[in-house]
Amino acid sequence: MYDIKSFKIKKDPIILGIESSCDETACAVIKGRAVLSDEIISSAAVQAKYGGVVPEIASRAHTDAIDEVAVRALSVAGISPAQVDAVAVTYGAGLLGALLVGLSFAKSFAYALNVPLLAVNHIRGHMAAAYLDNPALKPPFVTLLASGGHTAIFHTVDYDRAEVLASTCDDAAGEAFDKVARVLLLPYPGGPNVQRTAQGGMADINFPSALVKHGDGRTFSYSGLKTAVINYCHTASQKGVEINPADVAASFQKAAIEPLVAKTVGCALSLNVDTVTAGGGVIANDYLRTRLAEECKKNNLTLVLPEKRRCTDNAAMIASEGLNMYLRGEFACMSVNACASLPLAPAKRI
Repeated sequence: MYDIKSFKIKKDPIILGIESSCDETACAVIKGRAVLSDEIISSAAVQAKYGGVVPEIASRAHTDAIDEVAVRALSVAGISPAQVDAVAVTYGAGLLGALLVGLSFAKSFAYALNVPLLAVNHIRGHMAAAYLDNPALKPPFVTLLASGGHTAIFHTVDYDRAEVLASTCDDAAGEAFDKVARVLLLPYPGGPNVQRTAQGGMADINFPSALVKHGDGRTFSYSGLKTAVINYCHTASQKGVEINPADVAASFQKAAIEPLVAKTVGCALSLNVDTVTAGGGVIANDYLRTRLAEECKKNNLTLVLPEKRRCTDNAAMIASEGLNMYLRGEFACMSVNACASLPLAPAKRI
């Protein structure tokens, strides 16, 4: 009988993490904060044929890959299923069909072994990646989250409490990168290809900053920046003028990232918090990583920056947040369902 009240908490549990919110089927094993394995099977190459993620194709790919990637993660970790103390899985936010594949697998695994199920918010997973980079990290700190679906700055007050200090009022940064990649005729995934193209360009085109000022804390706007790039390219095409894709990419990248860096550092200084962390796929961008490191150093802030593979979707970050939940005894019932969208956190104006 699966009874969440009967589970006892261990000090350094072995946790199997499962992530399937988009196009990455991922499983990882951690013991405490130590990552024993972190395996991914991606359907990105298939999705690239369509210029982006097709939900139905992603769901089918997860179904085909979930068992294989779980077996691989356990094998690489040298862990048998019987040694797993808990299963952490993304239950939202993400593509509903994709989430259901991972959640169903996790439920079956946890039920069969009679171990706790930990239902993890994908966004909290990205934020928890920092603990893997620095296991000694403790709140409070300021976290920059930048991904394809979300852009926000958090005050991480405690392991189970984060307040939104700033967010976007329209598009996310990662979405803007993908749209700009498309107008520049760059292949999917857009973010890495925009960065690659920008390396050979000059950031000398005056695109509008993504930083705006709203009284409700919605500090960023990527819709206007994205539209400005599209209009620039279309106007040039109508006039028969050849654009330099590298210059466009570099100029867009600067306009998109500089406000994130400035606002993040500003929030940390305003709150007298001495540590900054970051998470989400956009954090894998080299320009952002360099500029964030430079500004944190200039302002005597400690920066905990997860390695690139921990910034994009992965299961180790889900297991890391799962550990936080496990130690608090936040176990999920078997009735837990997938959620396509979840709130970020309570807002705090700054």
